[in-house]
Amino acid sequence: MAIDKEAIKEHVRGILIALGDDPDREGLVETPDRVARMYEEVFEGMNYTNDELAEMFGKTFAEDGVARQAGDMVFVKDIEVFSYCEHHMALMYDMKVSVAYIPNGRVLGLSKIARIADMVAKRLQLQERIGSDIAYVISKAAGTEDVAVMIEAHHSCMTARGIKKPGSKTMTTTLRGRFESDTALQNKLLMMYNAGR
Repeated sequence: MAIDKEAIKEHVRGILIALGDDPDREGLVETPDRVARMYEEVFEGMNYTNDELAEMFGKTFAEDGVARQAGDMVFVKDIEVFSYCEHHMALMYDMKVSVAYIPNGRVLGLSKIARIADMVAKRLQLQERIGSDIAYVISKAAGTEDVAVMIEAHHSCMTARGIKKPGSKTMTTTLRGRFESDTALQNKLLMMYNAGR
């Protein structure tokens, strides 16, 4: 699915009129085009399914010569992304995504983990779904069922409107495979997540 910039421009112009402003005044005349270009960038992830993302960012490397124990994990912490909530199209900001997985003979390139998190967030989203989508893509790309995703974020739909609680932060966890059932692995994950906080 391609993002329709012309339709966005038309609708943004209509919103400006509905707000009681003049879309032809100097400060707003280029706003519909700017917003359309911004939406094309910040919603880029809407152009791809999770399966397509797994294929795009599924570059793995053999674990040659790495002596591993059964519970060894790869953990990438505090990947900064942002997203827009699908309920208000409000910004989810100061979002930090942490991803852990247990390799199954191959490891993902580390930058691919960040790219997956970034692209999944570039959709109209729910924070809970971001975690679930990332876990699915990582699992498929890395070839392992053992994936954990932890996310913390501020939501402007809570901080800037409605209840207006600026200090509130939402935390979500998504646990798959052994992360879901192995208490020792969960404790190790939490210890690594909380280190340095």
